[in-house]
Amino acid sequence: MNSASANSASTNSASTNRPVIFSLEPHPLVPSLCEKLAFEQGHTNSRLFPDGESYLRIDTPVQDRQCIVLADLSHPNEGYLPLMFLLATLREFGATSVGLIAPYLSYMRQDRRFVEGEALTSRIFASLLSTQIDWLVTVDPHLHRYHSLDEIYSVPSRVVQAAPLLADWLKQQAELLLVGPDAESEQWVSQIAAHSGHPFVLGSKQRSGDRDVVVTLPDLTRFRHHTAVIIDDVISSGQTILQCIKALQGKGLNKIQCAAVHGIFADGADVQLMATGLEALVTTNTIVHSSNAIDVTELLLVPVEECLHERGSRR
Repeated sequence: MNSASANSASTNSASTNRPVIFSLEPHPLVPSLCEKLAFEQGHTNSRLFPDGESYLRIDTPVQDRQCIVLADLSHPNEGYLPLMFLLATLREFGATSVGLIAPYLSYMRQDRRFVEGEALTSRIFASLLSTQIDWLVTVDPHLHRYHSLDEIYSVPSRVVQAAPLLADWLKQQAELLLVGPDAESEQWVSQIAAHSGHPFVLGSKQRSGDRDVVVTLPDLTRFRHHTAVIIDDVISSGQTILQCIKALQGKGLNKIQCAAVHGIFADGADVQLMATGLEALVTTNTIVHSSNAIDVTELLLVPVEECLHERGSRR
């Protein structure tokens, strides 16, 4: 073999030994992770048949390679089966391990039975997903009644927190009052307040239905000249945030912003929020949206590398 052939073979070998990352839908985190971690970006071919069933083909060699799937789980019912098909097919074609990066991890909010007969969907979803993955990395899952993902997922997991990134964004502004709309938001608001140096208050929430919410706030007289920034982990229907905005306006605070880790914005919730006169609506890029102003790529690098290393060392 001449030197040119040897160099070519060496390059091809190095390329096929690199971890490969797949995503069924375009996501800005995929090329960012490939660049930072020297991963190969995997390619698939997928479509729906006329009857609604899925077709999937993997176009990148995965035999004897560590594979990662980055999945947008903000619409889990429509994305779950295609994801499971991809995970299973990677295994069938010889991937040595299959990890999942779920920037937003769905089915975490039904964490207990509120009414007799309800499905505990968080546990069921975790159990099903755990059958097809070797590890999981996610950003700020909704850990309210669960203390860790280990309580419901049977695979190693890493949780990264976006609070420092939100705090860095808030440090650029003065005279802010951070507002958590309910007790569940305290874990995020308190962390961000500690990092940013801004004061915070918590509201209380009464919910009588998926979209029927009332938020009450403490006395805010001494903060009337502050800009209020509502902080939450997830904005879904937006009703909690809408009611918090109304409560703030009722207390005389009219300069209001909102920052969240995950922006689902179901049924045009973002439009409704901006219509209230919000000065800013900011989210991270865990879920692709026009409000994305904070990039979580750097948060994911170390945990993903750790999971790959640990999985490789167990082979």
